[in-house]
Amino acid sequence: MGQVDKDEEALASMAAGDLDAPVVMLNLLKYREVAAAGAGVDGKTGREAYEVYGQAFAKLHPRFGGEPIWMGRGLNSIIGDEDWDVVMLVRYPARRQFVDMMRDPDYLMIAPIRAAALEDSRLIEMSQLLPKA
Repeated sequence: MGQVDKDEEALASMAAGDLDAPVVMLNLLKYREVAAAGAGVDGKTGREAYEVYGQAFAKLHPRFGGEPIWMGRGLNSIIGDEDWDVVMLVRYPARRQFVDMMRDPDYLMIAPIRAAALEDSRLIEMSQLLPKA
């Protein structure tokens, strides 16, 4: 079984950092063949369920400032054997915005749709090394 829920310890570590610093999040997504039951997306494919999540997230997006800066299909894993359907980079002007989103009651209401859609995922906080700012 893959990982689709946030790691509270990692989120707390992120929240302990400089909350005003910008952050880019790497999202790796693997859809379920059929969405898991119980999140209101019964009968949909994982991809279709993720679209429902995306539409709900779009309504919250302006409050948290996340800006997708790159999105594409995962193709061949040249090193490793992981298989991802979608790879995405999302920039947040301040780490605080991402942390706040992960704790926001409105976001927590739609998070089960994301979990139902995905077989596996990674969400990795990154800081920029190059080009130097």
